Amino acid sequence: MRPRVGHIQFLNSLPLYHMLLKDGSLIDIDLCKDTPVELCNRLLQGRLDISPVPAIEYARHADELKLLPGLAVASDGPVMSIVLVTKAPLEELGDRPVALTNTSRTSQVLAKIVLKEKYGVQPEFFSCPPDLPEMFREADAALLIGDDALRVFAKPGKYLLYDLGSEWKDLTGDRMVYAVWAVRNEYAAAEAAKVQFVWDAFQRSIRMTLDHVKQIARDSARWETFSAKFLEEYFRTLRFAFDEPYQQGLMRYYRMAAEIGELEKVPELDFVSVQ
Repeated sequence: MRPRVGHIQFLNSLPLYHMLLKDGSLIDIDLCKDTPVELCNRLLQGRLDISPVPAIEYARHADELKLLPGLAVASDGPVMSIVLVTKAPLEELGDRPVALTNTSRTSQVLAKIVLKEKYGVQPEFFSCPPDLPEMFREADAALLIGDDALRVFAKPGKYLLYDLGSEWKDLTGDRMVYAVWAVRNEYAAAEAAKVQFVWDAFQRSIRMTLDHVKQIARDSARWETFSAKFLEEYFRTLRFAFDEPYQQGLMRYYRMAAEIGELEKVPELDFVSVQ
């Protein structure tokens, strides 16, 4: 059986999977596209073998999962696709309601950290689908991620936008990891060769992505509402690295998440063995 691998259905992962298609690796992979939250659910239920998952969900299920080294969705500052959209400055929110998209849990916790630690406010949070007009029917600010955030970022209109990658960098000075690639423990033990194959494919894809950002943006713009110039800018803000500086940033995020009650304990980063 081919390894069952998850694919985040947002543009933030498109460069990696675009290059997997280009080099033919997808022929030997059974790919499943969904939101980060649903991919995590599928992985934990045994319906996927390897998948990107929200970084916070790895921490919550660290006893069931191992990480693939050198692979993440991250940023060193601005990220563009994780945005707090608000009618007024964040420091004026007080305890008013804030709507959080239900499609990614890492960003939900990140928004809570930034609002409390940087702006000194603790609003009333609620989770809902990412529909901005509906969110603003009940809230004074809304968290959007992925393509929904990019659409607002491209045309902000009357709203104020806070890029949470920039906000995290300003608050901590650290890099931020939003999603990691994880494999179930039992699959890693039983199918080491397949895990190695998938890891090798993604490492090749990362190298190819870095060399072909402009072409990927042009190819993607044929099917998206965004211009090639906008997509190139976006793809260049993203980082797919997971080396020591990104691991340090993730561990700081975990510690701060635990401090505000979003994690029971801070996990160690347990990586699968690959060559």
